[in-house]
Amino acid sequence: MEHYNPLLKSNDTGHRFITIGEVMLRLTPPNYEKIRMASSFEASYGGSEANIALALANLGVDSTFFTVVPNNSLGKSAVRWLRSNDVHCTPVILSEPWQTPTHRLGTYYLETGYGIRASKVTYDRKHSAITEYDFSDYDVESLLEGYTWLHLSGITPALCSSCADFILRCMKIAKQKGLIVSFDGNFRSSLWTWEEARDYCTMCLPYVDVLFGIEPYHLWRDENDHSKGDFKDGVPLQPSYEQQDEVFQRFIERYPNIKCLARHVRYAHSGSENSLTAFMWYQGHTFESKMFTFTILDRVGGGDAFASGLIYAMMHEYKPMDMVNFAVASSVLKHTIHGDANIEDNAETIRNLMNMNYDIKR
Repeated sequence: MEHYNPLLKSNDTGHRFITIGEVMLRLTPPNYEKIRMASSFEASYGGSEANIALALANLGVDSTFFTVVPNNSLGKSAVRWLRSNDVHCTPVILSEPWQTPTHRLGTYYLETGYGIRASKVTYDRKHSAITEYDFSDYDVESLLEGYTWLHLSGITPALCSSCADFILRCMKIAKQKGLIVSFDGNFRSSLWTWEEARDYCTMCLPYVDVLFGIEPYHLWRDENDHSKGDFKDGVPLQPSYEQQDEVFQRFIERYPNIKCLARHVRYAHSGSENSLTAFMWYQGHTFESKMFTFTILDRVGGGDAFASGLIYAMMHEYKPMDMVNFAVASSVLKHTIHGDANIEDNAETIRNLMNMNYDIKR
């Protein structure tokens, strides 16, 4: 007997979700073209936290996104995209030139991979509105009032020191107010060094309930602890069950406040065909999902779809194996959808996919 009720509406769970981050303009050359060959670009919007808010809203979760965008056509268009997918944007700041001197929306360019050629992302987000905004006096207490779940990532604090301070303050106040806090390490080498990411994540971990994205680098700093090894060098990108279970156990020993740990693992057979599986630690045990092999239409946002799928499943109190399989199925489905976010609005579609015989070992 499944633990979830297929007829249960997400907003019946009592959860109100909020996430904070940067929404960006995405420009993609059509027909798998390289940027240097392109004479036109397809425009859309995305960003890790925005993708998660949008995916959950499409599944019926009461979902809010907070960001800062310029008060111009680009900023308003990004907000309109979120609102058209049922994301609440009431707290979004439309900044004026005196608030953010550069007054611009962050942008990134995507070259879509094909066959043996992998996708490539080029960022143009320096001095964007959110990085120029002064958060020092922002009322975080009021921002988080009435919510039950806060999601953050390691991307936003990597943008600038002001964002880093703001995100950590949000995390601390959320815990004081009793919110569930989920955090995706989401390391981006183009934004900060591994050492900077590790040191910041170390400060965050005591406030985290649900942790995503703990790939081969470990997220804490302890110069005196040499007995347990260095996970940065010791955990492969594609670990065995035993290797991943050991990493999870080490995290829980050091941070018993964490209630759930999860990561997805990718096997890239080509730029167009991948396999996905996942590991999750929950209620004292490590669970391994099915492996799904599939053809890629658009890879961007796959990790965000995994995170949103797991959050949705946790909100609905799925059984652990159903939680991790639903999360992977959500990510797999996203790879068949153009754009950054999983816009599937029927959880039954994801459940049907997760129950199919996709357990293919390569």
